[in-house]
Amino acid sequence: MNHEELQDPFSKSLLTGLFAGITATLCCFVFGLAYRLQTGFLLTDFINVPSIIFVCNILLLAIGMLHFMFERIPRYGTWIYIITFTVITLFCIWKTGSIQRSNIYEETIKFRGLLTGMIIIIGSSASLLIPYLYHNRKFIQYII
Repeated sequence: MNHEELQDPFSKSLLTGLFAGITATLCCFVFGLAYRLQTGFLLTDFINVPSIIFVCNILLLAIGMLHFMFERIPRYGTWIYIITFTVITLFCIWKTGSIQRSNIYEETIKFRGLLTGMIIIIGSSASLLIPYLYHNRKFIQYII
């Protein structure tokens, strides 16, 4: 049975975004745990388990829907999508450097490191994983 014929481009983008969100969530959990163990950063007011779950999954699901819109651009839609979300990721990393989380400078630096790592994970999933999985026939065949 050919699964590719059963899926329209919107549902492929949506389900690919959902899968990328779940993958990014697991990666953020592992990174967050390793980072907290290594640095001793214990503040969990903003970056905690529920916020990671909701932000990663909802954000990448929405980006999956945006991916569908970029795929409709003839010829260079995928490249425009990749460049756009790479630039957005780099912008977010740049803006993270100006966040003042605490009056204690060391805590602010640790928070910036944790947030930057998670932005890199989510941004990489958005700009690279979604287009790769969308065009991967084996992923479409076995997962969707």
